[in-house]
Amino acid sequence: MEERKMVVGLPRAMLYFRFRILWRAFFEELGVPVAVSGPTDREVLERGTDLAIDEACLSLKIYLGHVDALVGKCSHILVPRVSNFGRHRNMCTRFEALPDLTRNVFRNTGQKFLTYNVDVLEKKKEEDAFLEIGQALGYPVRTAKRAYKQAKKAELAYRKAKAREQDTLCRETGLKILIAAHSYVIEDAYVGRTVTEYLKQAGVVSLRADLADWDAALECSQELSGTCKWEMSREILGGIAMYENVVDGIILLSAFPCGPDSMVNELVTRRVKGVPLLNLVLDSQTGTAGVETRLESFIDIIRFKKGAL
Repeated sequence: MEERKMVVGLPRAMLYFRFRILWRAFFEELGVPVAVSGPTDREVLERGTDLAIDEACLSLKIYLGHVDALVGKCSHILVPRVSNFGRHRNMCTRFEALPDLTRNVFRNTGQKFLTYNVDVLEKKKEEDAFLEIGQALGYPVRTAKRAYKQAKKAELAYRKAKAREQDTLCRETGLKILIAAHSYVIEDAYVGRTVTEYLKQAGVVSLRADLADWDAALECSQELSGTCKWEMSREILGGIAMYENVVDGIILLSAFPCGPDSMVNELVTRRVKGVPLLNLVLDSQTGTAGVETRLESFIDIIRFKKGAL
């Protein structure tokens, strides 16, 4: 095993924003350096768009652009397959096909890809998947298992800290708006930052549905839907159910054309009453000015309703 030459690349897109603490802590425990692609910009998006089929969602196009930015710069690029975490806890099919899709797109580059498979319905748990990664990199099972357990502790501590931050924001004064979106949309520097930065400049207290305690959110999601099968969508639904009574408005933020979001956002529109909603769908052609205009109008409507305008 040539540790000095081994560098694992992490594309700063899609599941990176959900698992970055787990991934980085795991490789750090193993002593394997990681290289993270830079923040999304127009060049990354355009390169990913060239590599993707026209029907691909904006998030997948961005992802391929980030993979491209890492090709040739690291020994391996991590591309996981995450199918489900159990019954009615499925992930979007994009995450199931990601390794095969990525290998096909970059088949002529000579780049090595590192993958793992989480499919609890097929008895393939997350811990087993990480042990396979460790073995693939040449580490003993015992070493990989210790690294995973430490990484899982770091991830749990991070999630609890973020959930506490959300609870603290709920007690703040001022206009509060809940952003209901996947982490890879809201945290993307090119896509979601326009929204979060505008709200900050407008003096709005922003909460995020996806940062609610995951276990509590999954349970609370039943209040809005007992049949939603997508894990991350259920977490967002649960976050909405947990915070809808403490916020003044909700922004449903999506990347075009996300299939699960198109269904879930329609569900929220029909079932959440008494709270102003803004359905904001972003694509590669969405201009900053247009987004800011819609946000400004939404905030004005809320303030007018509260008699503060």
